[in-house]
Amino acid sequence: MPSWQEQPPLPATWQRCDHRILPLWWERLCAQAGEQSAALYAAGLFTEDRRRPIAQWFNPAFNAALLVAPEASPEWPVQRFGIFYAPPDTGVVRIHSAPHEWNPRQPRTSPTEKEAFLAAIAEAERFLQVEMDFV
Repeated sequence: MPSWQEQPPLPATWQRCDHRILPLWWERLCAQAGEQSAALYAAGLFTEDRRRPIAQWFNPAFNAALLVAPEASPEWPVQRFGIFYAPPDTGVVRIHSAPHEWNPRQPRTSPTEKEAFLAAIAEAERFLQVEMDFV
């Protein structure tokens, strides 16, 4: 990759933490939409820490987070990774981006789940670079 296309490193305030979905997501969704609506959001993604893989960043200085995770119900024929942003201190926003989809019925056909996941991570990291210019 040419040097002009290389991404700068993420700001040091953003820490990667993929082990489990942060409780911050559930708390913010409940505050924003109520517990019943929060439970249904993104096919129950935030009520059950079951869907993998995920990529997650947390900024304790701003109490903000970013998440890449499967957002479709497991039975859907096409799966998609969503990018979710919890801005400083309040709310949850789904980031509208290129579709990072794969077809689980054709696991070797491109884009594969891994390719879709890596593309979503790259887009999420670009979002963090831009977002830090405004925070």
